[in-house]
Amino acid sequence: MYRPRVIPCLLLRGFGLVKTRKFKDPVYIGDPVNAVRIFSEKEADELMLLDIDASKEGRAPNYELIEEIAGECLMPIGYGGGITEYEQVRRLIRSGVEKVVINSAAALGNIDVITKAAGAFGSQAVVGGVDVRKTLLKGYRVMAKSASEETGLKLEDHLERLVAAGAGEILLNNIDADGTMAGFDLSLVRRAVEAVDVPVVPCGGAGSIEHLSRAVREGGATAVSAGSFFVFHGKRRAVLINYNPIELANI
Repeated sequence: MYRPRVIPCLLLRGFGLVKTRKFKDPVYIGDPVNAVRIFSEKEADELMLLDIDASKEGRAPNYELIEEIAGECLMPIGYGGGITEYEQVRRLIRSGVEKVVINSAAALGNIDVITKAAGAFGSQAVVGGVDVRKTLLKGYRVMAKSASEETGLKLEDHLERLVAAGAGEILLNNIDADGTMAGFDLSLVRRAVEAVDVPVVPCGGAGSIEHLSRAVREGGATAVSAGSFFVFHGKRRAVLINYNPIELANI
């Protein structure tokens, strides 16, 4: 029987890992190489590594650090942050990354990088990253550069453009739910799933196995991703990396 993938999402800032709440107030949670080593030992399905400052600061990926992290990863790893051109994608794949997440560049008009990357490495290696915020009057809107820039794009329109350009998967980040551990916005998940015919991986809001399960069973997600759920423990949010494949098999 098919089991949905469960993907820890790690946020890279400089040379360390952080966790945010609604894309703000980053809290340091540890060294990325050590964290990836732990997730490898716990047999995570896949990992997603996102540099939250690269696009906002207009800088390229840190290839040396990414290669070091990928070298410790025993499962597929995806990377996003600062990708604006095909040559960067090529270097990342050579560094050991299986998937690239292209977000701000595509949202701000440079969608050709997706087409070129998919043409060279296949759509399965290209993830369309989408950061979404719900507004009072305009509904769901796409943001860029770690939610610091409004794009004016409507959710469904942007999703369709990403897939048409060659993205083989969508990583859907809910800005409002990020770090809250209060559950996924199932309405948002369903809208994204219904808009495109590629896997949609929601991220933002997971705080329990039930939340992950509902995103799949009620939201229609093909896979689920979470950050806080895998790195925090207890009401005081003590840092404790945890990934239990036996429990997660029940979603």
